Amino acid sequence: MPIKWSGVKVSEAMDEVESQINLAEGFIAEAREKAETARKITNLPQYLDQHLIRLIGDIERIDNIKSSIKAVREDIPDGAIEKEQASAKHGNQQSLI
Repeated sequence: MPIKWSGVKVSEAMDEVESQINLAEGFIAEAREKAETARKITNLPQYLDQHLIRLIGDIERIDNIKSSIKAVREDIPDGAIEKEQASAKHGNQQSLI
């Protein structure tokens, strides 16, 4: 059964999202390092250390973003992109059925 939405557009959107995440990774790694450095400040109160631990955990969740991108890609039906690209090559005609 053909899908009514564009697998190609979804795939292209995920490429763009992934590209932006890849650009951000260096900055995010640097932010994590700075938060870890802040945890080493002498006489840092425990309540601030707990906030920093949480911040570091949140920063490390970038892997969740990558997993979400992968899940979107995996849910595009097999062959849908290729079929859409092939039909675009030959013009876009509506089916009579």
